Amino acid sequence: MPPTQVQSGKAFEYALIIEAQTILSASVNVNIVIDSNYTNCLNCFNVHTTRQQTRYSAAAIAAINHIISLEPRLTNSQNTLDTLTLQLQSDSLGRNGDVRDILFIRSTQNWEIGISAKNNHKALKHSRLSIIKDFGASWVGVPCSQIYFNSIRPVFTQLLTLKHSGALWRHLANKHANYYQPVLTAFRNELDLINRNNVNIPQSLVAYIIGRNDFYKVMKRARVVEIIAFNLHGNLGRSINGVRGVTSIPRLNLPTQIVQFQMMAGKTDTLSMICNQGWQLSFRIHSAESLVIPSLKFDINLIGHPNSMYSHHLPY
Repeated sequence: MPPTQVQSGKAFEYALIIEAQTILSASVNVNIVIDSNYTNCLNCFNVHTTRQQTRYSAAAIAAINHIISLEPRLTNSQNTLDTLTLQLQSDSLGRNGDVRDILFIRSTQNWEIGISAKNNHKALKHSRLSIIKDFGASWVGVPCSQIYFNSIRPVFTQLLTLKHSGALWRHLANKHANYYQPVLTAFRNELDLINRNNVNIPQSLVAYIIGRNDFYKVMKRARVVEIIAFNLHGNLGRSINGVRGVTSIPRLNLPTQIVQFQMMAGKTDTLSMICNQGWQLSFRIHSAESLVIPSLKFDINLIGHPNSMYSHHLPY
């Protein structure tokens, strides 16, 4: 049986952290945290063929070497006690806005950066909606109204009934019109309401979706690895003892206004959100399951970003 998408993603995380340890150990003291997250990623790496492992490692080496060139604190210690710690994080942290899979930590410098690793996909978030999930509270700190829950209740109640009957999504007629679109409309209306009645919602929303901590997004594709710097707070590319990276990493401005939020042209399952400062997001809703369950899943993608965002493609 071929590896699952989850196993492939975890295998790439393992390749990144193990190659980082190998490369960085040549110049600084490195400590790698061996815990359940590490063991899980190692096991996922081991279910792949030798050829697949070699490809993961090649992409990881290219990515790590490039990030080292941008981050002088990775290879410059303040003293002999200044150890660089490498750590894999649990996926559960992403629910609260920390999307980093791998951390690089220097405790004595009160400094850390992270990597979000993606293998052949670029979605930012896979958040779910259901009758018990308050997306407003968890995404932007503002609870959803009773109007929202009343509007989605008939849809998810029907899905719960279908679940008990063992129904399959592929057998449902008009699932876009009957399930996807009513939930998307309720979601859009509620987010509009929250935005009108509260301050800083665009900033909070994008920070939750992109990630509340600064990080490098490393996306492995067939022959190229892409690196994008999400430097929202100015923590990436910081110099140390006068040593700078090969180029500066621009700090990105979060949006202050939602300019347009509506169904994407030609789509019945996707919302498009255009914000100022160059940010544009898409929210595609789908079942993500074979069996019907009373929950729907988003694929949230970045389809527009500030012109100043750092991005680099590396062949491997």
